[in-house]
Amino acid sequence: MERRQFTKFCQGDRIRPVPRMESRPLLRGCSARSRLPSWTLFLAVCAVGIGGTFQYGYNVSIINAPTQHIHRFLNETWTNRYHKTLNPDLLTFLWSVIASVFSLGGLCGALIGGSMAIRLGRKGALLMNNIIAILASILMGISFPTGLFELVIVGRFLIGINSGVGICVQPLYLGEVAPKHLRGGMAMGSSIFLTGGILMGQIIGLRELLGEEMYWPLLLSSSCLPAFAQLLFLPWFPESPRYLLIDRGDELSCVKALKRFHGSSEYGREMEDIQQESFALDGEKAKKPWQLFTDRAVRWQLITVIVMTMGQQLSGINAIYFYATYIFEQAGISAEQIPYVTLGTGACECLTALTCGLLIDYVGRRYLIIGGYLLMTLWSVVLTFSLTYQELYPWVPYVSMTSIFAFILSFGLGPGGITNTLIAELFIQSSRPAAYMIGGTISWVSFFTIGMLFPFIVNRLKQYCFLVFLLECSSVAAFLFFVIPETKNKSFLAIKKEFQKLNFGRNKKETELYERRQLHDGF
Repeated sequence: MERRQFTKFCQGDRIRPVPRMESRPLLRGCSARSRLPSWTLFLAVCAVGIGGTFQYGYNVSIINAPTQHIHRFLNETWTNRYHKTLNPDLLTFLWSVIASVFSLGGLCGALIGGSMAIRLGRKGALLMNNIIAILASILMGISFPTGLFELVIVGRFLIGINSGVGICVQPLYLGEVAPKHLRGGMAMGSSIFLTGGILMGQIIGLRELLGEEMYWPLLLSSSCLPAFAQLLFLPWFPESPRYLLIDRGDELSCVKALKRFHGSSEYGREMEDIQQESFALDGEKAKKPWQLFTDRAVRWQLITVIVMTMGQQLSGINAIYFYATYIFEQAGISAEQIPYVTLGTGACECLTALTCGLLIDYVGRRYLIIGGYLLMTLWSVVLTFSLTYQELYPWVPYVSMTSIFAFILSFGLGPGGITNTLIAELFIQSSRPAAYMIGGTISWVSFFTIGMLFPFIVNRLKQYCFLVFLLECSSVAAFLFFVIPETKNKSFLAIKKEFQKLNFGRNKKETELYERRQLHDGF
């Protein structure tokens, strides 16, 4: 049967053919393209984000405030249980387990997140994920009254799983429901909620709120609030239209979802784009992560994901936060005021995520991420010199402090905001969940590795550790400059075609076979 060259539009129970959308003008003025099609789309982003990447940022942040309180709890529990004091080395080990088991949970969450998104749907996976967060909150909340510090470890592991699943599934949902011309800005919702979670955790952890010793169990268990919020609001919004049509074959539900997200008069262009991708896949099922490693058609997309996710974690942003307290002290800020100044770093990250969300669909992904890495390279040089001569001149600490905020701004405008957006755009529907599983796994492994190795790097290299990050940032920028195309305003199929020459090289036979297949699939 010949493929139909028209788009279906459902009106009640009747389906009628209309001319292809390309025959209509795509631009009706910049203002029409720059605004959200409906409030439903904006509210869906909020409902997805509050229980997704917000949880990751929030739970990374809140563990810092009660560090000393948890140390005392471990000492007292050990003394009451075994009638002897806790060895300082064992105390350090237990605290390291509490801090690092979150990364292990995140790795497990990343490994199962893609499968959950395929089996339960994007929306269903996020809703089910909240059950894990609520259970984790209960365990951490009752750890103090029961005198079981093991519950804190189990709770941190479970909330890590929740964060790993959220980071994997939320960008999938946002990338699939967004209109093409706003896909970058909407995908930035993941970074905006992540940085918002970090900032909120810093605020809640202040002494005036839940930072006092008696409140630390409440602080750790407060992560149930975003979970309850998502369980309350997300069921009111539709499933991903792409998932409904391509994975489930439910065209009627897809049309209903598109009408709610894009409006009854504007959903046609998105419907056609989804149908084109569905025709190209021709019933192809969702791929497993290991299948991507053997698929030559996605070779360079996969390499790009690996380089971007590793580059994001190993870029030096952790070193910035490590040195922040020392630099603030050198600038004359009292120890009591440093937590409030640290709020400025969280606010800076949040502000840059919002700014990147506004710029990404105008400037483009390529310029922002490459520019971000190049700026981070520059500030690594400045920080190396300023930290080396920190005590030589009284104004040097202020240069260091300015460089910290500049580094955070560069990270937020570049790799911090663009990485997740690009992962969604570099793959078509059948490969996207597996790509997020691979990217999430590498990200969590890198996060754990830098957490384990960073103290040794700092002890050996001191301020010269930024030279390592300088080389890393400049190398990633060079790779992206030569490999990654601009993806702004392009369909997923068009982006796939951009990588064709890289994936097949000069092999004319394979290239011709690939082009013939794309033509047959209605590209």
